Amino acid sequence: MAKKAKITDRVPEQNDADDDHVDGELVISIEKLQEAQDDLEKVNEEASDKVLEVEQKYNEIRRPVYLKRNEIIKTIPDFWLTAFLSHPALGDLLSNEDKKIFKYLYSLDVEDFKDVKSGYAIRFNFNENPYFEDTKLTKTFTFFDDGTTKIVGTAIKWKEDMGVVNGVKHEKKGNKRPSSEESFFRWFSEIEQKDIAEFQDEVAEIIKEDLWPNPLKYFNNEADEEESEGDEEENGDEDDNDREEDTEGDN
Repeated sequence: MAKKAKITDRVPEQNDADDDHVDGELVISIEKLQEAQDDLEKVNEEASDKVLEVEQKYNEIRRPVYLKRNEIIKTIPDFWLTAFLSHPALGDLLSNEDKKIFKYLYSLDVEDFKDVKSGYAIRFNFNENPYFEDTKLTKTFTFFDDGTTKIVGTAIKWKEDMGVVNGVKHEKKGNKRPSSEESFFRWFSEIEQKDIAEFQDEVAEIIKEDLWPNPLKYFNNEADEEESEGDEEENGDEDDNDREEDTEGDN
């Protein structure tokens, strides 16, 4: 007569069945989670499209206001020179010679393409000047669906000997931005990142996202004032803390 199987002999088989049950439930849960995540992605894509539509609509509304603002700026001497010099990042990029050239700059314009996600252009408009033949210098950034970027800049037609004065004959070392001793205008010829997936033009981004929306803030040096006020508040808090510590020490 065969012996009855011990309970302990059946436990591993039961544990294996439990593990299979848990694994099956886990797979089902993960599949459901993936479905929920896919649904979220669809909603996010739809939201992004709607945001672009709204941005495009308001770009069209902003455009005439920007043009009106530019007409007013034309009546203010050295507006863009002052705004650039007051900007904590852009001011360091202007050489002494650049500052002289910027006195002829009467208009700066940043314009998104009609399809806002496809790119934008930055235009510097100058009065006739002794430095170059051009009256308009443009740098354009075009973004493609495959993630690449095409950069096109004006090839500046310098007048005799002015190109040498402004550093265009100097060799560029790596991808480093020009120092304050070199000309800001070399930025227009920095297009070697053309058609690459990883694109970054720090100067363009600062002009487009920071300077252009409210140049009056920098013309009035409000940015420096806000920074100074922040420093004063921080110093005031430190002084209060020091006094509190001294008081506690006396007690």
